[in-house]
Amino acid sequence: MDIKSNLVATAERLFDRHGFTATGMDRLTGAAGISSRTLYKHAGSKVALMVAVLAERDRRFMQRLEVDSVDAIFAALEDWVRAEGARGCLFLRTLGETGGETAAIQEAVMAHKAAVRSRIAEIVATDIGHGGNAALADQIVILFEGATAAAAYRGTDAVTAARAAAEILVARARR
Repeated sequence: MDIKSNLVATAERLFDRHGFTATGMDRLTGAAGISSRTLYKHAGSKVALMVAVLAERDRRFMQRLEVDSVDAIFAALEDWVRAEGARGCLFLRTLGETGGETAAIQEAVMAHKAAVRSRIAEIVATDIGHGGNAALADQIVILFEGATAAAAYRGTDAVTAARAAAEILVARARR
């Protein structure tokens, strides 16, 4: 793994576990095993590093959403929670920590959320046919986001409950 990849992976783990604000540059350099000079050379700034972390997280998360049914969306989320942990959405937590006032982070978060919404709408259209259903897609997004947040204290049970609710909504839409 090259220095930048190692730095991004280390930063993601620390930001996810401790938060963006609470993770200082000393902690990052120590965990990554690099000097502060090397960190700044490869990351530029803490905000730029967070944007790189969010980009990597987005890439991995969107790969999980390469599915063809609403049920599979929630199966993918269950797998994510098991593999990555259940601390809520790193994108929304980072946006909350920065108060939405850091433009680069806000842009990364909004782009990710738009991509997730778009992908879910595509899956809904494929799953129920007849051109999709925008209201249903929004409902599935809310269930998905809610399950992500509730998994922080309920684990995969939250995803299972959202999956069951989505199944009812999809069955109704197919009629």
